Amino acid sequence: MANEVQTSSEPSTTSLLRGIIKDIGDLIREEIRFARAEMRSDLKRTGSATAALALGAGAALLGVLLFAVMLVFLLHWLTAPAGTDPASVPLWACFGIWSGVFLLTGAALGWYGYKKFETFNPLPDETAQTVRENVEWLMNSK
Repeated sequence: MANEVQTSSEPSTTSLLRGIIKDIGDLIREEIRFARAEMRSDLKRTGSATAALALGAGAALLGVLLFAVMLVFLLHWLTAPAGTDPASVPLWACFGIWSGVFLLTGAALGWYGYKKFETFNPLPDETAQTVRENVEWLMNSK
């Protein structure tokens, strides 16, 4: 009876396996598409938070450099003979004021960037969760 042709309405095992493999492939493609969309959205937010942190770090670095220069001028002013500098505000104080402005700006931008990073996770968490669920479903369906 090797020449018998299957005439039942039930699909063959081969066609069932092909359908399962095709469905798994479709599922993987959809997961990859979802991960790309989620990462694209997160990258935009990461970029703006990183820019704020970089600007804050740059301003803070400038403030530290000006503070170091201010200390040099303060030492010079403290060791200068009385009455030799006619300016009403010493030069070291001017550097100190500007370094304070830059340090405060850097701290504010750094805090803003840090808070912005706290509002989201740059990793595709939703995609990872759905992939875990799909793998779990595949393992338990046997």
